[in-house]
Amino acid sequence: MLTTLHHTDILTADAKAHLTRATLDARRPASLHDHDFHELIWVQNGNARHHLATHRSELAEGDLLFIRPTDAHALQGKGDAALVVSITLHPDLIARIGARHPPLQGRLFWSDAAEPAVLARDSRQMADLNAAALRLERGRLDGLAVEAFLLPLLSALTESDLPLPAGAPDWLARACAAALDPRVFRDGAAGFARVAGRAHPHVSRTVRRYLHQSPSDYVNTQRMAFAARRLAGSTDSLAEIAADCGIPNLSHFHKLFRAQHGLTPAAYRRARQAQVVQPG
Repeated sequence: MLTTLHHTDILTADAKAHLTRATLDARRPASLHDHDFHELIWVQNGNARHHLATHRSELAEGDLLFIRPTDAHALQGKGDAALVVSITLHPDLIARIGARHPPLQGRLFWSDAAEPAVLARDSRQMADLNAAALRLERGRLDGLAVEAFLLPLLSALTESDLPLPAGAPDWLARACAAALDPRVFRDGAAGFARVAGRAHPHVSRTVRRYLHQSPSDYVNTQRMAFAARRLAGSTDSLAEIAADCGIPNLSHFHKLFRAQHGLTPAAYRRARQAQVVQPG
């Protein structure tokens, strides 16, 4: 049995979004549901299981789900502390955003993939997301306010979201999205192959065919993007950041970072943190 939810039952007359926080039931959901609206969901705490029409997948803290009206799904908590945040988004608003911003086509809410997009955010990114959600929740919830919440998030996600060529398998798209998660990229190419769910040689051949690089190269790009955010936004030591990237060898970390960003980690930090204007 499939239940359909309607935005007119959730959104007030002038609102373009509605935010809900919920602790998930650990029992298996009795049925799936779909909607006539888009829904942004993230796992705030704990772990969850995402049920789809054909299978289920595991979600962890920091995972974001981009649910489209055609996605029949349900969520189940794993453990006693599975908390999610859900934002109901008016379908007209999402349509207008997609029409104005061509880079969004084929991605996130605008993807025509068989499954909804799932992307991971690290702890600092989640802190920023939760702060923005709190401002949204306390604000007007009109189109301007909702776009002010969504656009920075969508821009950040599509900067790191590599569009795949036509014909690329769905498992590769899922693995690329999962490789944004430190829990995956810390393990290098082995972590990428693990989330791909395929044998390492097959993963390597497919990545080279569609991305024109090795799985290690792809993972290292995600590692260095993560490192750059940490260097610019924290006082954590280089050793801590390198270890969190899964690269305890500082010499190798320096080499990878410089190849990616054109500066040493220390020089990158000085340049980015010096850009913060301090009051006189």
